[in-house]
Amino acid sequence: MFDKLALLGFGDGGWGLALLQGAGITIAIALATLPFGLLLGLIVALGKRSENIVLRWLATVYTTVFRGVPELLTLYIIYFGIQIVLQQAWISLGLPGNFSMPPFVAGMVALGVVLSAFSSEVWVGALNSIQKGQREAAAALGLSKGQAFRLVVFPQLIRVALPGLGNNWMVLLKETSLVSVITLPDIMFITTRANVATKEPFLFFGAAMLIYLFFSLISAWGVGRLEIRANRGFATFGGATR
Repeated sequence: MFDKLALLGFGDGGWGLALLQGAGITIAIALATLPFGLLLGLIVALGKRSENIVLRWLATVYTTVFRGVPELLTLYIIYFGIQIVLQQAWISLGLPGNFSMPPFVAGMVALGVVLSAFSSEVWVGALNSIQKGQREAAAALGLSKGQAFRLVVFPQLIRVALPGLGNNWMVLLKETSLVSVITLPDIMFITTRANVATKEPFLFFGAAMLIYLFFSLISAWGVGRLEIRANRGFATFGGATR
């Protein structure tokens, strides 16, 4: 029993350091993907609420595609497909050497576009909850549309959207395991290699489960704190927020 646990240690023959580095890669790609995906999702949401029918159509097609296609397939298309296209463009421009998309960038882009498709629905729901009078009042005060959105709409938007975005983050955290298929050394990549080398699947996959669970618990606590902070100054009376 103790011999098996030693495989998780940091000494000779232990995989502890590799698992720690894999956990760092997992958190790094999740944190890199989050702002990219949420910002793109907000842009898509604004497109879906645009008065321009073309923008609304493009935003709807975007969310339909990336919500309907499996995340793993999206990852393969971006890592292999987009890389081939860019390589051909690289050659056609006569540039020296070869173009190679780093796995980290491919993973971030793939997870980011999927996150943006799902988070756009959260943003749309939050935008619909902001009364039109808020913007009209901002315009009456002489604020531009950009200033009204930044100073009046966005602070309220975050408060309403935060629970849904928190769920998106939790899903993203688990979906980072997909990047192991493009040889990015995250938790799943390291545990799979450790299993092959030691023939101890229960030990290493169990360790991976505990690491993901730890990240999820910390995330749930953090999102809860953010929700409390975002709702400061708002009180609920009889089911209505004032």
